[in-house]
Amino acid sequence: MSYSPSSKRYATMIYNYCGKSGLKIPVLSLGLWHNFGHVDEFENSRNILLSAFDAGITHFDLANNYGPPPGSAEINFGTILKEDLGKYRDELIISTKAGYKMWDGPYGEWGSRKYLLASLDQSLKRMQLDYVDIFYSHRPDPDTPMEETMGALDHAVKQGKALYAGISNYNPEQTLRAAGILKKLGTPCLIHQPKYSMLERQIEAGLLDILEKEGIGSIAFSPLAQGLLTDKYLGGIPEDSRAAKPHGFLRKEEVTDDKINKIGRLNEIAKQRNQTLAQMAITWILRDKRITSVLVGVSSIGQLNDNLDAIKNLEFDPEELKEIDKILK
Repeated sequence: MSYSPSSKRYATMIYNYCGKSGLKIPVLSLGLWHNFGHVDEFENSRNILLSAFDAGITHFDLANNYGPPPGSAEINFGTILKEDLGKYRDELIISTKAGYKMWDGPYGEWGSRKYLLASLDQSLKRMQLDYVDIFYSHRPDPDTPMEETMGALDHAVKQGKALYAGISNYNPEQTLRAAGILKKLGTPCLIHQPKYSMLERQIEAGLLDILEKEGIGSIAFSPLAQGLLTDKYLGGIPEDSRAAKPHGFLRKEEVTDDKINKIGRLNEIAKQRNQTLAQMAITWILRDKRITSVLVGVSSIGQLNDNLDAIKNLEFDPEELKEIDKILK
């Protein structure tokens, strides 16, 4: 049975301009870091993607090494795109990245022109695309001149293989330098993708100010701290959680008593707001108008719908924010 998207898909989603560009991005974007690889159930991945689009999520975020195994998320996404979403390509923002290890040898990771452009070509083949909307340098390379890395992003845009250039995991000083190089090349930096959550607040110490000054958008990844900022871990580590998976990025030792205590107290505030903890954690990130979008990762349509409900209550009163800060210190 062929897929037909909801006619109401744009009715409730909110779209923000990305920095000073003309591109709008939904306040919630779907990340394919986990749950979309060959180790996962394909039909579940497909149903999540289509349900996300039905709800107005137009931005799908990938990277060359997403899976597992590496590359499989792009392959699966490409199949779903071809079979179900192909005719809606112009309604989608598709991003991918290169920076972490993807293949063996000296050209399989980091930030050289050789690696970035070869990786982009591989990503396009896996997704069966002519171009992506955003191509990121996934991490700064200490051993490659930044001019070379940014030059590769500029080249990808001028080739027509990407519409915009982005960076991820760059610190404030690196971001300022990268943005300056790209501006001189004529391909402004569209977006920065940093880690940001109630439990990871480093970007508040300078990076957000730089993004605002430079007119660069921002999309926060790991907003739920790999699932910690949910009610899932209040009673221990569930068998189906990321901390329990051997290929997950949340390790059991990270689920500390101190964090569990904080999560419990935050959960009480969320209840008072008639939100789940996950919804409040997403809303809390979006309280800062310098944040363009929050990148959510889900393993079920239930989790997707729970995250989508976060945008029904985006307001905090000052006392709530004070209480949250007190808990997080």
